[in-house]
Amino acid sequence: MKWLKNINYLRYIPKVKRNRISEQNSILKQIWQHKILYLMLLPCVIFFFVFNYLPMAGMVLAFKEFRYDTGIWGGEWVGLKYYERFFSDSMSWNYIWNTLIISFMKLVLALPFPIILALMFNEIANDKLRTIVQSITYIPHFLSWVVVIGIVQSILAPNTGLVNEIIKLSGGDGNRFFLMEPESFYPIMFSSYVWKDIGWNSVIYFAAIVGISPQLYEAAMIDGANRLKQVLYVTIPSIMPTILVLFILSLGNILSAGFDQIYLLQTPGNLSVSEIIDTYVIKTGLKGGDFGYATAIGLIQGVIGLIIVLIVNFITHKKYGTSLW
Repeated sequence: MKWLKNINYLRYIPKVKRNRISEQNSILKQIWQHKILYLMLLPCVIFFFVFNYLPMAGMVLAFKEFRYDTGIWGGEWVGLKYYERFFSDSMSWNYIWNTLIISFMKLVLALPFPIILALMFNEIANDKLRTIVQSITYIPHFLSWVVVIGIVQSILAPNTGLVNEIIKLSGGDGNRFFLMEPESFYPIMFSSYVWKDIGWNSVIYFAAIVGISPQLYEAAMIDGANRLKQVLYVTIPSIMPTILVLFILSLGNILSAGFDQIYLLQTPGNLSVSEIIDTYVIKTGLKGGDFGYATAIGLIQGVIGLIIVLIVNFITHKKYGTSLW
């Protein structure tokens, strides 16, 4: 009977091959049918390939010694030397701690603000008024951090800034230099971040709210729910998948607290709380010329961010049924 099993097995192989070929043909057929859409996607693919995937070849510097005469590939292998150097430095843990604090403030504490703003947009019945208010809140997002920090510095400038002028009118001396104070750094950083991006971050949440079926609100009204209860029991649960997906995506930057804003807000007085991994990498790599060490630190950021995204994605998939994949 073995020869009969072998014959059946041999008959099965061509069927599997035919099924695979038919699946490949169907995929190619679908691609050809939607070729215009794929052509529109092509510039995006090229962009990410050139600026996100090709630079990954430079990650080899995390394990090699960079030399100007031999380039990236000519240096000697150093193994885990740069990682031992980073974790053995006592100041490195201060940079990590500062990064985690700022990332927590941006990812967790700032999360409700755009959601609340989107809920407020949804409550505005006049379409023209809503459009005007949305446009006003979107504008700061299109300003560079250089401009935003310049505005902040002007408002908080000693003696001449708006805040110090108010302090003078209140009977104070009005010469306080807020950006030189470590205790003032976090409030300034957080408020400027929220002001700049709250309107732009609310776009996706508002789009998710608009997509909620009106029948859900009608059912809630029949059950006697007022506007507040409709928000709590209809709107927020309906947009929760969107909130979770955006939160998971943002966790990839848990060790990247935003270089532009932090670097521009840094002063010698607040350096103890404003020096993060990103600013340390730039100073070490570009200013100090220690490219291998800076690359190793950047690789640590990417690996930890990937691990956190995978873990949180798994948890949300098991508990809430929402995930990236």
